[in-house]
Amino acid sequence: MKIAFLGTSTFACPALRALSEQYEIGLVATQPDRPAGRHAKLHPSPIKELALELGLPLAQPSRINNPDGLEALRVCAPDAIVVASYGQLLKPAVFDLPPLGTLNIHASLLPAYRGAAPVNWALIHGESQTGVTTFYIEKGLDTGDVLLSRAIEIGPDEDALHLESRLSLLGAELILETLQGLERGDLEAVVQPEEGVSLAPTLTREDGHINWSSSAHAIHNLVRGTVPWPGAWTCLGKRRVKLHKTRVLDSDAGPIAPGAIGLPEANRLIVGTQDRLLEVLEIQREGKPRVCGTDFLHGLHLPARFS
Repeated sequence: MKIAFLGTSTFACPALRALSEQYEIGLVATQPDRPAGRHAKLHPSPIKELALELGLPLAQPSRINNPDGLEALRVCAPDAIVVASYGQLLKPAVFDLPPLGTLNIHASLLPAYRGAAPVNWALIHGESQTGVTTFYIEKGLDTGDVLLSRAIEIGPDEDALHLESRLSLLGAELILETLQGLERGDLEAVVQPEEGVSLAPTLTREDGHINWSSSAHAIHNLVRGTVPWPGAWTCLGKRRVKLHKTRVLDSDAGPIAPGAIGLPEANRLIVGTQDRLLEVLEIQREGKPRVCGTDFLHGLHLPARFS
């Protein structure tokens, strides 16, 4: 079986590596190099770097639906197209091209968390379980018929980077099982149920803004769900501060107001919320390196309050 693989981010890398070991990869398509860093130097995607490492045919069309992208796929003549975290919506001219269809590896248990950021929103909403689904791409947003899905438990303090890494390995296993089932002819797609649909749109910077009147668990989930971008942030005076790691304490907030920094004698950065106290373990002032909560307290004029 010949595969065309469409992917961009780190999430897609285990799947491409696994597929390259068992199938002919006729084409790898990824996003064009993007400027990054202070000097806006062009950087390749993780999938481009992996494709070059593996010696696979590579294309970087600006849009896969454009004539140059379509022509690259037609020349490849794949039996199936596999998509993982590619970053572009496909039109019928693309997903109807291969005889075995175009399959997507999605990091949620569909129909939950359809969209670009399923891992982030599952954590932000405090889910205890998520997973990976393989499905046929069609016109709708992650609405196609499901082939396989597998669930995993989410750790109570697990952040988006760690969870996505685990899901990427699961996705590599699942796409191999999916293609093997299609080859054998014993895997049948199932229509997604109408109940349980939720969306996971691309995160914006404002999505990371902490509301200290929320519960401690809600803020903790926001912190771990917005790693590494946009990050959970608040303000101290006029300066923006980013929280990288937190812990919910058993103690009620009591007289400590939401956002107020309290209990300095504990030599820990402890903040009030709607209900419980929240300990900030890693924090970063705008333009400064990240530090532990204890170091952040040094030199801080108390009383102080995040807003």
